[in-house]
Amino acid sequence: MPSSEPTGTPGASPQPRAAQRPWWLRLLLWSLGLFAAGAVTVALLVGVALAVAYPNLPDVSNLTDYRPKLPLRVYTEDGVLMGEFGEERRQLTPISEIPKVMKDAVLAVEDARFYQHGGVDYLGVIRAGLANLGKLKSQGASTITMQVARNVYLSAEKTYTRKIYEILLTFKLEHLLTKDQILEIYMNQIYLGNRAYGFAAAAETYFGKPLKDITIAEAAMLAGLPKAPSAYNPIANPARARARQLYIIDRMLENGFITREQAEAAKKEPLHIRTPSDSSRLHAEYVAETARQLIFAQYGEETYTRGFNVYTTVSSRDQRAAYEAVRQGIMDYERRQVYRGPETFIELPSDPRAWDDAIDDALAEHPDNGDVLAAVVLEAQPKKVVAVRANGERIEITGEGLRPAQSGLSDKATPKIRIRPGAVIRVMRTAQNRWEITQLPEVEAAFVSMDPRSGAIRALVGGFDFNKNKFNHVTQAWRQPGSSFKPFIYSAALEKGFTPTTVVNDAPLFFDAGVTGGQPWEPKNYDGKFEGPMPLHTALAKSKNMVSIRVLQAIGPRYAQEWITRFGFDPDKHPPYLTMALGAGSVTPMQMVTAYSVFANGGRRVSPWLVTRITDQRGKVLLQTQPPAPDATPQAIEPRNAFIMNRLLQEVARSGTAAKAYATLKRPDIAGKTGTTNDSIDTWFAGYQPTLAAVIWMGYDQPRSLGDRETGGGLSLPVWIRYMQTALNGVPVTELEPPEGVVNVGGEWYYAEYAPGSGVSNLGLEDRMPSMPESGDAPRPAAPAAPPAPSEERRRILDLFKD
Repeated sequence: MPSSEPTGTPGASPQPRAAQRPWWLRLLLWSLGLFAAGAVTVALLVGVALAVAYPNLPDVSNLTDYRPKLPLRVYTEDGVLMGEFGEERRQLTPISEIPKVMKDAVLAVEDARFYQHGGVDYLGVIRAGLANLGKLKSQGASTITMQVARNVYLSAEKTYTRKIYEILLTFKLEHLLTKDQILEIYMNQIYLGNRAYGFAAAAETYFGKPLKDITIAEAAMLAGLPKAPSAYNPIANPARARARQLYIIDRMLENGFITREQAEAAKKEPLHIRTPSDSSRLHAEYVAETARQLIFAQYGEETYTRGFNVYTTVSSRDQRAAYEAVRQGIMDYERRQVYRGPETFIELPSDPRAWDDAIDDALAEHPDNGDVLAAVVLEAQPKKVVAVRANGERIEITGEGLRPAQSGLSDKATPKIRIRPGAVIRVMRTAQNRWEITQLPEVEAAFVSMDPRSGAIRALVGGFDFNKNKFNHVTQAWRQPGSSFKPFIYSAALEKGFTPTTVVNDAPLFFDAGVTGGQPWEPKNYDGKFEGPMPLHTALAKSKNMVSIRVLQAIGPRYAQEWITRFGFDPDKHPPYLTMALGAGSVTPMQMVTAYSVFANGGRRVSPWLVTRITDQRGKVLLQTQPPAPDATPQAIEPRNAFIMNRLLQEVARSGTAAKAYATLKRPDIAGKTGTTNDSIDTWFAGYQPTLAAVIWMGYDQPRSLGDRETGGGLSLPVWIRYMQTALNGVPVTELEPPEGVVNVGGEWYYAEYAPGSGVSNLGLEDRMPSMPESGDAPRPAAPAAPPAPSEERRRILDLFKD
């Protein structure tokens, strides 16, 4: 019979029942007990938190009508973004307008079960808690709802207290909002680097395209930014951004959002990241800043938070053409200047493997400027320079590309200008697609164009680089206009009986100190030569200084001073002395384009305007501006005066100092005038076609000579021509209709009452001189003619200086 005694070692005490269980079962039971105790503890803590913290949670009901801070945006008339102003770049985009590929990319990497869970991923929270036992800060995988709670209402610190509040807020959000509402807030609120908030703003910032056009590869790149915008920024850290993009594409594949074929194609797709120097950007910073000032004057600080959209009269095509023409004109001038040397020098490490960091640091302080790129010299010889750019590209400059910096490669070069390894230089591509050494220019420029019929500004470039110099030379620079001011003197003369065929003597003039009241004044033509008697239209075409002075003598400086106010000029800026005939007063480029528009539109003075409408973030129109009606525009001069001046200015563009304009554009309806001041300190070209007027100025901010051979016709006119080649493309030729009060005699137009046989037939022929070769543009006189002298014997001459 079997024994009833317990088995085991003789004399041993019986073991407990638990000790008889297998080791793995005992471990399992212990773990379950610990988990149960932990669950009870967590439940108690949550209960206490709910009782104490939940009533004190912030009110989240305002998220049902989500209104984040939205920046001011400024657009061209055709909807191209020119600028944003505000702490946060953001484009509020409804969830229905966010493309599926962007939502899928975000869900794949941030919260794949977003539409299934109740807002909190419990397993993720427990896993994070176990991983951080004994630590003061928690780590964990937050759901999208939790991220919304944190980003909108809580700080970024990683403490357990903040985590509890985050979870409680998550419950509240999930109860109050739908899943789509929560995802919409997240997609618009999250910070993605480079001041971009939300994925719509990020798509514009990094790819220069609207969110609706995003590809799988681009969406994956953007979806990697929320984790760490600075670490995965494709501009600052392209390698890390690329690695995270590939990971997200794999996650999209694993979650069934894309097919394997789509994943492989996305991994191979080249991405075009939009950098600050990207040439595809529309450079209209001066326009955007002008619009910002106008809006701020009306709305104050709300300008930067209410999401205003400002639409302007500017054409993106015209603006791009103006920017490129100005940049090319300045860089063409810079090629003719003495090389000023590298911008700085760095010590290249002895170990070439350490070069990258040294080069990156140097070029970060000397970023590219549009197409004027920065590079560090690795090798320098008289016939070859090897340099490396910020993107790692090595370039080799030889032949003609070295010519602008030849002095820096000479054995006699001073240390300051010598090009040697470690030198930070500027390079750019030539029209022949070759590398060339260049330098950032010191000269400045201003360009503005407007529709002379309405005053609508079509393009505006206030300087070479807004980031370097925010001074808007179009509206703020007061400069001498030189000979570009002569047409307004001629316009005044037409009212005093002068005609296009009035013969005026191009002969020397001299005014001694007794007449001027100061230093003697002996004005000259640009080339120092004189051609004797010539008709008025020829004198203007050749920009003859002596003729302009004699005309002003005849009509009286004070009369001319009053006349120019009709064009919008400030009389105080143009003292009533004979030097006014040579453009010795002060104007802005904006004044000049407004004044020349009077000749282009038949004598009406239009005011320049920029903003057409303002809308809120939902597209509701807050302000609408209409161009002035023609009959509401004041008549500055008679239509017949404008008509004859147009004929005179057309001759300047056909056969005079601006003949290059007609030779290039082949348009009979263009007109304008060059301008060069004394010592070539300022150069101008002001011109128009009946539908478009434009003015270009070039000079130094601190006035100094541009060079003995630099003139308005050689320096400024080419910029105007390049712009007009684009702006007038497809615009039909427009000829002005003769107005009432003019007659045509022998192919020339006259006021009816001043037709041949009446009016002023000639002037200054008593001191006629023999004809001499053609001269160029007009200089600024060395000393202005001052108030009249008191001597009786000079009273007749004195009367020529006043009415």
